[in-house]
Amino acid sequence: MSSRPDARPSAITYDLEELVALAWKGDIRVPHFQRDFRWGRQDVSRLFDSIVRGYPIGSLLLWVRPAPADILRLGVLDIRAPDAERALWVVDGQQRIISLANALHPSGATDPRFAVAYDLRAENIVRRTNQETPWVIPLPVVFDLQQLIRWFSERPEIAEYLNRATAVARDIRQFKIPAYHVKHDEAVLRDIFDRMNSYGKRLSRAEIFSALKPGVAGTREQLTIDLVAQRINTDLHFGELDDGTVLQAILARRGPDVMRGIRKEFVDQRRGQVDFPGESRDDAYKNGAEALRSAVFFVQSLAGVPHFSFLPYRYLLVVLARFFAHHPDPARRNLQLLRRWFWRAALAGPGIFRGGTTGGLRLLCAEIRPGDVNRSVQGLLRAIGPAARAVPTPDMFRPNSAETKIVLCCLWSLRPLSPRTGARYERSQLAEILAGRGTAGDATAQIVRGQSVSQRDQARIANRVLSPDPDESVDGWDQLLLAEPLQFGADWSEVLRSHAMDESMVALLAAGREAEFLDARQRELAGALNGFLARACEWGFEDTSPLDDLVVDDDNPEGESDDDR
Repeated sequence: MSSRPDARPSAITYDLEELVALAWKGDIRVPHFQRDFRWGRQDVSRLFDSIVRGYPIGSLLLWVRPAPADILRLGVLDIRAPDAERALWVVDGQQRIISLANALHPSGATDPRFAVAYDLRAENIVRRTNQETPWVIPLPVVFDLQQLIRWFSERPEIAEYLNRATAVARDIRQFKIPAYHVKHDEAVLRDIFDRMNSYGKRLSRAEIFSALKPGVAGTREQLTIDLVAQRINTDLHFGELDDGTVLQAILARRGPDVMRGIRKEFVDQRRGQVDFPGESRDDAYKNGAEALRSAVFFVQSLAGVPHFSFLPYRYLLVVLARFFAHHPDPARRNLQLLRRWFWRAALAGPGIFRGGTTGGLRLLCAEIRPGDVNRSVQGLLRAIGPAARAVPTPDMFRPNSAETKIVLCCLWSLRPLSPRTGARYERSQLAEILAGRGTAGDATAQIVRGQSVSQRDQARIANRVLSPDPDESVDGWDQLLLAEPLQFGADWSEVLRSHAMDESMVALLAAGREAEFLDARQRELAGALNGFLARACEWGFEDTSPLDDLVVDDDNPEGESDDDR
């Protein structure tokens, strides 16, 4: 490591207002090897809570080096950045910088992860909702003095809070953030980064894979694992896939052993080791992304899994990506069989395979034979076998468990309707409310709350409904069900059926018999789940290939001579 004075990191302090301005201008860049944005709304809220309290939020590490003109993607912001001789490349502090730049920007704050506000009455950071409350001010308004003055001039009823609001605005804009600059010397940067990566911040396998072949810096069309996940989420409202699943999908398309060494993935590409020898890094990303997109479309449209957080097992998506990479246009019959395989595998779980998930992933990917779609589908079905017929009967709501996720898919298959409007919930609503979330819990609501039932009963799966509209949980679902049915044109019993309920259950609620209500709904859920899985798995049907695979050559039937013909 160089010891020259100009090679050593130099310390500097930024006002938050200055740092955000640099980000909006495009002077702050994120290197390709950095993790994608992982924070959710709670993390962003805690960051700003620390800022308004004057707590330290840690220092930044920035690499000072040139950067080409580019259109940057910073969180949800698209920034047209000019070329810069002294751009600041983020080595440590990406999550904080993206949170600051988006939560304080009018466009960025439309994303649920960055939709935070300041409550003048409670004097704290809160979630921003669609319902306007005069004393709850969105952070972009707090940050912009002119907008803040306009906010108060249009709402004279909160004039007493003006001094408090301007003080908070000042505290945010002038908050001090320490940073270290590394100038010019790449060896210093690598040494610092290696040390950071060794002290509890080790890169994931996907990040290492991305860093091995980064492509040309500054090229907008350069695909990354993060960008693949973002585009699938934007286009299909499936939620943002984790980088490990995206990496495995890219690797599975190229070869069945997704756990193979990756350091020579684009160096040693002999036939037999990969299915697409000689393929470039860019082509591997592009074609892998298309295969993964087809897999996501299949699980959404045919298998009935609306969102990534509803997916019972992630490795099944990787297997499907390999399948659609080699068989992009299967016959309708094979799609039907593939749906059977998916749900049978989801019920069986990876425990049926030697080696669990890893062993199952290798075995199933090996069953997918390039050029032979029928053999591939039959191989997948045989690998699962008849052992998956046990239907789960989960009692407790555990959104991380495969059993609960299967129940949520069943509830989605009922085409749930809003009790406020009668309209069907859309996948886009799920994507919005679950942005930045790891589980589907935030897309559900409890029916019975408070002291009327025990904590155990409150935690039962029978006490949960799909409810991706945040406004529905304000007063509680029990109040929605007990209110007079709204005249929105939909039949009230149809609304109830869409949530596995009926009028007799609501009558139990109205009579204060909440425990009996939960028992009745648990029985209804069990029946709905049995029907859903019977339709999805189709256990009682033959798993034969499409008819075109069974056609025999009858030009010269056996035993028939030329004279006979």
